[in-house]
Amino acid sequence: MAHEARFPSPADAPFAFDVTVAEDGRTMAVTGPDASGAVVTESFAVRERTHNGYLDFHAAVSARFRTRMPRNRRPAEIPSFTAPYQPLLTENLSPRVLHGYGDPAVIRVAGEDGPWYWLVATSNDAPDSFPVARSRDLRDWELTGFVFPAGHKPAWASDGAGMSDYWAPEMHEVGGEYRVYFAAREKDGLDLAIGVATAPTPHGPFTTPDQPLLRGGVIDAHVLVEDGDAWLFWKEDTNGVWPRLLHKLLFEHGRLIAELFPADEDQRTASLIAALWPWVRTREPMENFFVHQPLVEAVTGRFSEVRARLAELHARETENDVRDAIDAVLHAMRTPIWAQRLTADGLGLEGERTLVLENDQEWEAHLIEGVWVASCGGKYYLFYAGNDFSTSRYGIGAAVADAPLGPYRKLPGPLLRSTAEWWGPGHPSVAQGPDGGPWLFLHAFFPGRTGYNEFRALLTVPLVMNGDHVGIRAAE
Repeated sequence: MAHEARFPSPADAPFAFDVTVAEDGRTMAVTGPDASGAVVTESFAVRERTHNGYLDFHAAVSARFRTRMPRNRRPAEIPSFTAPYQPLLTENLSPRVLHGYGDPAVIRVAGEDGPWYWLVATSNDAPDSFPVARSRDLRDWELTGFVFPAGHKPAWASDGAGMSDYWAPEMHEVGGEYRVYFAAREKDGLDLAIGVATAPTPHGPFTTPDQPLLRGGVIDAHVLVEDGDAWLFWKEDTNGVWPRLLHKLLFEHGRLIAELFPADEDQRTASLIAALWPWVRTREPMENFFVHQPLVEAVTGRFSEVRARLAELHARETENDVRDAIDAVLHAMRTPIWAQRLTADGLGLEGERTLVLENDQEWEAHLIEGVWVASCGGKYYLFYAGNDFSTSRYGIGAAVADAPLGPYRKLPGPLLRSTAEWWGPGHPSVAQGPDGGPWLFLHAFFPGRTGYNEFRALLTVPLVMNGDHVGIRAAE
């Protein structure tokens, strides 16, 4: 390979790999021990810098070197869970909608000619950001436009395929105008930030300030409006931070790999990926995620054990720099959900932020995200997603509180999980359904087709919210 770079595993890693990467990053030659222990060399193509491209690369490396096979490349495990999911949108409404309806926010807006359901959804790096659609009956939908059509992105946000991530928009009617809160990456530094756009109607035209509302690796804005007050809820995107921190730690201190990962396949995975740190650190954020996927799965497959082992290593470590690095990883493995009061114009925050929720149940693994709060009968019901969005382990949880900011009491396990028909249900929103009761709206993948930029359908299930009880009911 011309203009190539060579990256060996740390000298104290349990397995010695050597990776030579072509200048364009599309070909990697791996030298290391195969299943028999013999040292062999084989070249692998990264056919495209996408999630599926890297999953195929990792699968090929696994077949040769017995590293961890990505979950999305293993034989499908048919879920036994059942739920009365009702599909509402199962194909793109327009060629300009590229990836379906991830992170769907549905609201019901009354009007003189009857109510409309309005939907906004994630668009990832598509040229047209945040499709806006409406329906009378949740069955027949029409695309009315985009919050940010091509060429009209916010001045502060990055744009372009593989560079921009327009995620998790949410529309609300406040004070006679429509506000969309959303996440995007800033041009400077590519950190995730939360912005707001306003319009006189649900279909625009939307305008947005020159600066984001909230900076610093934040995402999944939700707004609860009640009795003239409004609170912004958001996720601190630490699950996008700890894989890089852990990767750097293992590159600099390969001796920790065997301490953290008892399984041979995970030691091989960590030894190989650790070698790539000098190269991976130069890649864009989403490509970072694609490269890290097997390492992330090695951790999240036994998340509580890994965190406990890291804590033990931190307690007995004598080198201060290693202790500090482990501490940073441990801190980032908690995904906090925060809330803070919005100013009257909805363009700023006031008062102190409040910690509302964290990932602390086994099924949630390394993250919770995508919250939505609904009030009913004097109670507040918080719905959220947990685990890895790109796999069938993603699901929806719920918690109940007596006040908007909690404290919230979680259900002991997920409310909704993957079924044989729909995988990775997530990022819920709540609106009044056609039968007058509350309905939960969510996205999900077709079976076996999970991952970044894969199509996500819009589904719904009717809810029951009664005191501390949260459940799914049959549609009337």
